[in-house]
Amino acid sequence: MSKSSYNLNEVLKARKAADQGQKQGNGELKLDDLSRVKVLSPGRQVFKRFIRNRLAVFGSVMLIVMFVFSFIGPLFYAYAQKQIFYKYEPRNVDYGMVKENTAYTGYDIEGGATVERSVNNKMNSIIKSMIADDRESMLWRGDDSFYVVRRLADDVYLANACESEEIATYGSAVTEIGSYSMVGKKIEYAVKNPVEGLEDAVKAAIANDAQGGTFELNGVTYTYARGKAKSYSITASTDGLQYIGEALDEGFEDVLSAATVNETFEYDGAIYGVTSPDGGVAHVYRIGDAVPAKVYSRLSFSTYEVGAAVSTELRVAALLATAEGGAFEAEGQSWTIASEEGAWVVCDAGGAEFMELTPYAVRRYNGDDTMEYGLKKALTEKALEMAETGAKTGTLVYDLPMQTENGEYVYGEDGSLSYQETELKLSQRDTGEFVVNCQQIIYVINMFDAPSKAHLLGTDGDGFDVLARIMYGGRVSLMVGFVVVFLETFLGVIMGGLSGYYGGWVDMLIMRLVDIFYCLPSMPIMIILGALMDALRMDTYVRLLIMMAALGIMGWAGVARLVRGQILTLREQEFMVATEATGIRVKDRIFHHLVPNIMPQLIVQATMGMGGVILTESTLSFLGLGVKHPLATWGTIINSVSSASAMQHYAFIWIPVGLLICVTVIAFNFVGDGLRDAYDPKAKR
Repeated sequence: MSKSSYNLNEVLKARKAADQGQKQGNGELKLDDLSRVKVLSPGRQVFKRFIRNRLAVFGSVMLIVMFVFSFIGPLFYAYAQKQIFYKYEPRNVDYGMVKENTAYTGYDIEGGATVERSVNNKMNSIIKSMIADDRESMLWRGDDSFYVVRRLADDVYLANACESEEIATYGSAVTEIGSYSMVGKKIEYAVKNPVEGLEDAVKAAIANDAQGGTFELNGVTYTYARGKAKSYSITASTDGLQYIGEALDEGFEDVLSAATVNETFEYDGAIYGVTSPDGGVAHVYRIGDAVPAKVYSRLSFSTYEVGAAVSTELRVAALLATAEGGAFEAEGQSWTIASEEGAWVVCDAGGAEFMELTPYAVRRYNGDDTMEYGLKKALTEKALEMAETGAKTGTLVYDLPMQTENGEYVYGEDGSLSYQETELKLSQRDTGEFVVNCQQIIYVINMFDAPSKAHLLGTDGDGFDVLARIMYGGRVSLMVGFVVVFLETFLGVIMGGLSGYYGGWVDMLIMRLVDIFYCLPSMPIMIILGALMDALRMDTYVRLLIMMAALGIMGWAGVARLVRGQILTLREQEFMVATEATGIRVKDRIFHHLVPNIMPQLIVQATMGMGGVILTESTLSFLGLGVKHPLATWGTIINSVSSASAMQHYAFIWIPVGLLICVTVIAFNFVGDGLRDAYDPKAKR
């Protein structure tokens, strides 16, 4: 071993002994000691300076608590953010409704004809017109067929479809037939049934006098007048009785003159009808055989046994039987129907009452026909009594099924329902129907429930657990803060790094872009963007992504200016000259040597900006422009009680959320201040 090697080993041994002596308090600390190098480590110095700041430590602890609360807490909490809770509660509810039917419902007759849609839609008007004119029947012309509507009984009408043939017109009228074109040599008709031979007659008349004139055909006077584009308008003038085909004897005109429009009459063993669609000339038709099509009625079918089914066949047969009463057949068995006290009672073959047909519909308020017959009868009589006296409200005491506190019905030992007296209140609406109100134990959403053992912070207006919503809302709010700050930093570092390193026209272009983003009014833009997303009805998660992207894009300008300023200072130092001399690529010089030297400033900037982003997100969600219900954020939770009265009565919802927002924002600011002082102790005041 050489002397130089021996001396080096001695030096190392002596240094090691000195280090051990220092650890034991027996040696001196020198400038070249390894332990002193460790003490002077920048990371440890920053950490020691940071933990000396009590507010920074407090902020760090609070942030750790917030993250544990928001991201780990829901894993151990029993409820989810969208879980709706219900409860049983006695409430005054709309139990039923009593209404006099005014609309006529149509029932198809099996094997019968089909009623045209246009006629079926007008049937209520047709029947009401018959009632107003006290008519037993009415003839109505559809698009393709004629229909004879006949009254069977009060509130029951039968529609029969009939074949028809127009035989004449009656009265004075001028009818537009169409126009004749000299180019096409044909008539474009404005009527459905053109007269045979009319086109040849028009051609002959024009050949005789091309300026216009009149001619007769089958006893009808036609006028043709010259118009533009080598065409003629053609009209027909009728007066008195004009037969289309074979004329009838003179007695037919006397009977026709006494006939009523839209009503049938009989002559010489045939049925005829008169219609006047435009109120002018009347059209006379020979009516063929009538085929039953549909029966219309405003009667309701109330069975004596709750829940008994009434088939369409039985309904139709019962309504048709009202014409004469007595026995009828339906569903393969015999039935009887009779009128009793303004209603029709249907009995089975054994004489047992099965159902009642009445113009009053008594149903549960949701439309179900589950009310017992006795209650229906009592409510109908009470409604009629109120209508006669003009009273708008009234009460009725009736036995309703007894309920437990859980809303279940009580049964006796024999298995039958137990009943208790219940006061029913009837109120007449402006539209005429009577609403029945009473107290019932129902299963309702547990809205705005006060804090309890089951729900530590109560429930909100949708029946959600508030504590669960706050936990999940913290996830979204904190995630928005981190994503937005990361996006701002990412864009700011790229743009600021390019601007600071290259300078010149690149610097000028990027800085002018920064100035533009500084001038953009971020809040109005977010409000407009929120309104646009509302109009497009975007998905909640898509809205969240767009909102984070928009906040990040509008916030990068400050980071870019910070990075540019730092790089302008660093790029002239010796280590950057060395990178140029060694031929390192430009992107490596910027992102491997310059950017790491400004990371402390970026960390401080990001930490202090996190609180502002959370406040912005909460504000937008509170205004209804950010994340939408039912996804929870701290802003949407406060928005659920945004009115003054709600905030007064449900303080247990918004106060905890407001405190969490304040604590989180303050904690981020404390941590940011602590990092700033730790990285740059000279700047501390």
